[in-house]
Amino acid sequence: MLADKAKICVRGGDGGSGCVSFRREKYVPKGGPDGGDGGRGGDVVLVASGQVRDLASFLHKVHYTAPRGGHGSGAQRHGADGALLTVPVPIGTEVRTFDGELLADLAVEGASMQVATGGEGGRGNSRFASSRHRAPGFAERGLPVQERWLTLTMKLLADVGLVGLPNAGKSSLLAAMTRARPRIAPYPFTTLEPNLGVLEAGERRLVLADIPGLVEGASAGVGLGHQFLAHVERTAVLVYVVDVAEGAEAAMSALATVRAELEAFAPALVERPAVIALSKCDLVDERVAEETAGAVRAHAAGTIVVPVSSASGWGLPALTDAVAAALPEPASLPVRPAEPPILRPAQDRVSRFSVERGDDGFRVYGAALERLVAKANLDNEEAVAYLQQVMERAGVSEALRRAGAQPGDAVLVGDQEFEFS
Repeated sequence: MLADKAKICVRGGDGGSGCVSFRREKYVPKGGPDGGDGGRGGDVVLVASGQVRDLASFLHKVHYTAPRGGHGSGAQRHGADGALLTVPVPIGTEVRTFDGELLADLAVEGASMQVATGGEGGRGNSRFASSRHRAPGFAERGLPVQERWLTLTMKLLADVGLVGLPNAGKSSLLAAMTRARPRIAPYPFTTLEPNLGVLEAGERRLVLADIPGLVEGASAGVGLGHQFLAHVERTAVLVYVVDVAEGAEAAMSALATVRAELEAFAPALVERPAVIALSKCDLVDERVAEETAGAVRAHAAGTIVVPVSSASGWGLPALTDAVAAALPEPASLPVRPAEPPILRPAQDRVSRFSVERGDDGFRVYGAALERLVAKANLDNEEAVAYLQQVMERAGVSEALRRAGAQPGDAVLVGDQEFEFS
């Protein structure tokens, strides 16, 4: 079975920790702090690749974690940054959150998206040296990162989609028009996964997709077709394959059923350019085939109807021409000049925070402040004193007092809880 949906967990690499070190060298008294910074954690990037057929590999391996950053060391040696983790996915993969929010549509070769960001590295003790504090005995920890779950959905990229009821002759038509060799048998639900083939139409090469048979109620989950309705969304032209061996009334009923299921799944699909192929014409008299074609033309006014026979090849050139004519010309995307970046100073400063009062105490929100607390080594008295000094200068204590904080109240910053005094 074609694996067209998977759930994965991605996580960037943690940042490396800074180093506490002092220069010790002969004839160099009081060399001072020389601890290096930790390296940044690696990122996780999804890249669309034609080398990947489907999402089957993600059913066996679910977790993807980028390497962490290296720790700093003495002599101002910084830790190495974590390597980038590149995860190839099939072309046509949609990336969504667990809530269904679309993050990216990787529809072309090489399209990529960064789905997990590595953590910042911690600063070494040399970064905290000043004229008043010449020998800081603390450093920052690397910033840990949170994992996130994503849903990957693959939708086939095809110019033409063959749709119809089970056993309508779609697989036979695909095999007759292209070099594809799908499984063919005279019973319903033979096709268990979409099949692709390449059709030579003059100077154009068109990709045809055989979508497994749809039955009434497929859009609501009946039968096998509901698993593959999403693959029809990317096709530019639809070819409704209708069996003429059952007569004109059955052909029109089958056409109406398929159109109704497509409209129930995505109303825009029935507005897409379409061609109707009356298959298995070799099984009926030519007069019956023409009468059925006339009835279908009257029923589907404005849509080209082509009688064909996959066994003898009759009508296939006319169907190829009709499909090529219905296919819209590829739109040329306008080239837009790169917009200059907008620099907004003071967007990531410690002084930019807010205070909210809750049932469990007071919570301080601020990206830079929360990062600073997360990287602080709270087991080190010097580190705690430095953090308290930074928060005092930023005005956190004054803001808490204005919000009504009293000595002994709990104050939460990120994942850490402090006592207001």
